Amino acid sequence: MNSIQVNPQSARRLAVYVHGKGGDSKEAEHYKPLLAGWDVTGFDYHAQNPWEAQAEFPVFFEEQRKAYDTILLIANSIGAFFSMHALSGRQVEQALLISPVVDMEKLIRSMMTWANVTEEELSARGEIPTSFGETLSWEYLCYVRRHPIRWDVPTCILYGDRDNLTAPGVMSAFAERTGAVLTVMQGGEHWFHTAEQMAFLDRWVRTSLD
Repeated sequence: MNSIQVNPQSARRLAVYVHGKGGDSKEAEHYKPLLAGWDVTGFDYHAQNPWEAQAEFPVFFEEQRKAYDTILLIANSIGAFFSMHALSGRQVEQALLISPVVDMEKLIRSMMTWANVTEEELSARGEIPTSFGETLSWEYLCYVRRHPIRWDVPTCILYGDRDNLTAPGVMSAFAERTGAVLTVMQGGEHWFHTAEQMAFLDRWVRTSLD
């Protein structure tokens, strides 16, 4: 599978953009020129963890389903992680994921190493703030261990080989396990933001839907 196949006869198509940490729904405006024939909207969610996303995301997407035949998910980073936990093929037919967090347990354990925090300490204290702005949570770690991602929506993934949150092998293994089409940008970062990176992203969006 080289791209996501879209039914050209579908007259009612919606692309929903789900932002990453620190983003907002206005970022969806970037995708409107790239998606001719689609309505495009952003989703300003409130969830701070996957169990809150499981309560919030399906409600929003089921509401959109009332007006559209096809829904495309475009999700970034933690927004992609929340989406994969909360949604299924019942809510979206296809997905474009940008720098998705695909192994939250491994990421949390890495952050624990960076902060020099052991599992015993985290279990005892429940939450531990870090110097790099993240708060480690024992509840969060236990949850993602009990609820690994199960994702069966046709998906294309864009990944930068300099992503500092997800190792190349982790991303490749996830793509292989889920059947996703993985595109790697050499020199790309977790946050696609330079002119070169955004041009690459734009081409990827267009070709993924050809």
